[in-house]
Amino acid sequence: MSATLTLTAPDGEPFAAYLARPAGEVRGGLIVIHEIWGLTDHIRAVADRFAAEGYVVIAPDILSHGGIAPALGAELFAVMNSADESARTAAQPRMREALAGTRAPAYARWATGALQAAVDRLETEPGVDERIGVVGFCFGGTYAFLLATVDDRLRAVVPFYGTAPDAEAIARIQAPVLALYGAHDPALMEALPQVRADMAAAGVEFDDVVYAEASHAFFNDTGTRYDADAAADAWERVLQFLATRL
Repeated sequence: MSATLTLTAPDGEPFAAYLARPAGEVRGGLIVIHEIWGLTDHIRAVADRFAAEGYVVIAPDILSHGGIAPALGAELFAVMNSADESARTAAQPRMREALAGTRAPAYARWATGALQAAVDRLETEPGVDERIGVVGFCFGGTYAFLLATVDDRLRAVVPFYGTAPDAEAIARIQAPVLALYGAHDPALMEALPQVRADMAAAGVEFDDVVYAEASHAFFNDTGTRYDADAAADAWERVLQFLATRL
């Protein structure tokens, strides 16, 4: 069962979210955070998949506040995944302009506050019983890390190809983390040894999986970088991790 919610950020601004509930027994609750394309049909489908596994899922739209509503995100995604190289190149300035609002420190504060409001709502769902995790993809993977630095209600954190915060912020993470990456993702691969060291120094339970043949966004089956083998393996690992932690 699914529905559209209207939640309220700490500053009083309303924002939309997608709610998916399981048909049977509830195994816990999840916040699912979208990619840089926003709350697209793909992310709703991922929420539905988790709901089919027994999780109550809230997938909030935190990008409309930053200037990318779902319709614009879907349009930009289609262009940036086009086989037409000239179209992709021509769209770059528009992409940078659309994302400009998300780069301001004030946006990060708003977004993490909005995500905490989504956790507040998830807590009220019958059967969740404080068993709450977060899963995020790309932009959402970065915000899964960030949410874990400010919200100790989380029991499981799953960033797909997200950028980890600095060592000071990592030290505030209390939940175990399962991070998933594609080896052909240079910036994240370069940063990963330091992330491992910072997690170890902070005493955070951190496990990372790097798929040798995959690149960034390997889980998105609507994009050109989808890797079916890596995505299938990652899905099973995530389900096992959530079952253990939640």
